[in-house]
Amino acid sequence: GTLQRSPYSTFHPSVNMKLVKFLQKLNREQVTIELKNGTVVQGTVVGVDTTMNCHLKKAKVTIRGKNPVSHATLSVRGSTVRSWILPESLNLDAMLVDDAPKKAAAAGAAALSKKPMAGMGRGRGRGRGRGGGGGRR
Repeated sequence: GTLQRSPYSTFHPSVNMKLVKFLQKLNREQVTIELKNGTVVQGTVVGVDTTMNCHLKKAKVTIRGKNPVSHATLSVRGSTVRSWILPESLNLDAMLVDDAPKKAAAAGAAALSKKPMAGMGRGRGRGRGRGGGGGRR
């Protein structure tokens, strides 16, 4: 059969980058965040942490059917977010370049730099695990 790729694995063709890493690059951008309960939050991104919590400044919160409320700073819990609306002017192609080093390459470089070690760690004596036995009598 043919190999089918999950539509959720990436959000842009030819880019394999974690969503969180992308969102963390949005610092100082004016964004609109739609929450699962219908509330709309607009503001300037100060930071995004690994759990997708977003920290905004000059935030305007509009709860459905109510007047907007302004906040100097605001944090939005990542699990409550339905969608991010990004500024039209944002250069997605530039932002979607994954500038993080690949794990395999980093591991390979680390392995090359280490000198081979004689008698790789046996540590803490011999033959104590699995079954015990053979102790003093």
